[in-house]
Amino acid sequence: MKNKIYLLSASLMVATFSFFSCVSSGEKETGKDEIEKKVESLLGKMTLQEKIGQMNQLSPYGSEEEMYALVKEGKVGSFLNIVDAEVANKIQKTAVEQSRLGIPVLMARDVIHGYKTIFPICLGQAASFNPDLVRESARVAAIEASADGIRWTFAPMIDVSRDPRWGRIAESCGEDPYLTAVLGKAMIEGFQGDSLNDPTSIAACAKHFVGYGAAESGRDYNSTFLPERLLRNVYLPPFEAAAKAGSATFMTSFNDNDGVPSTGNKFILKNVLREEWKYDGMVVTDWASATEMITHGFGKDAADAAKKIT
Repeated sequence: MKNKIYLLSASLMVATFSFFSCVSSGEKETGKDEIEKKVESLLGKMTLQEKIGQMNQLSPYGSEEEMYALVKEGKVGSFLNIVDAEVANKIQKTAVEQSRLGIPVLMARDVIHGYKTIFPICLGQAASFNPDLVRESARVAAIEASADGIRWTFAPMIDVSRDPRWGRIAESCGEDPYLTAVLGKAMIEGFQGDSLNDPTSIAACAKHFVGYGAAESGRDYNSTFLPERLLRNVYLPPFEAAAKAGSATFMTSFNDNDGVPSTGNKFILKNVLREEWKYDGMVVTDWASATEMITHGFGKDAADAAKKIT
């Protein structure tokens, strides 16, 4: 068993989240149905604490032994920023062989415009107006990142951005909804490849849903005031294209819109994403965006904010 490899494969990733579909849009519905059955069976065996653990993502801290203990106890579902393949493999070995249900851990990282090979920033790539080049750069990044055990990236960032004062405009594809939609789709195709079951595939994450690029005065994390007409004509189209392209995950944005933070916004997360677009992939919060609903005045404390996550 010493040499057995446990770098996460997408065929096992299904066990990690109940709403994470690891079947790409081109695969047969029968395969998807089979995965859904496995998910339902696994959920029936899980305790409440284990379900909460699967939704807990941590950055590495403390000793490796502490990390392994959390994995063994089912208290963590994914790690952010583990880039050592040997460490990743030890974590997976612990998860599969020593945790009660043997659920693998999902390794994640912000693989934005390259991993080992660095490509131009996303705004620079957008200036090429060449989706084939953009797709190829994402494919190279996926191949390199997956070799270190990373199977989930927080890209593409498809916020339409029209205020140069906003610092994260460099990570965007710019001001045009159509170009952003086309290049976002190309990035998703590059990251995920033909199938998420491919060992060189990494799950894409369409972010930040939605309106983050319109933060008032260009101040990061700030509020937005976008009427529905503006949302639908400018800020939502790239995300609809990402959903249709089969992006495995979506990420909620930090901003509130007209007083309602995205992480607790029923209109965009349920009415639009789930009901209108029929998206059944996973939605992840941005870094601490759940507790930041308190700062926006939408929750009185962490417990209240957690209850308001949509």
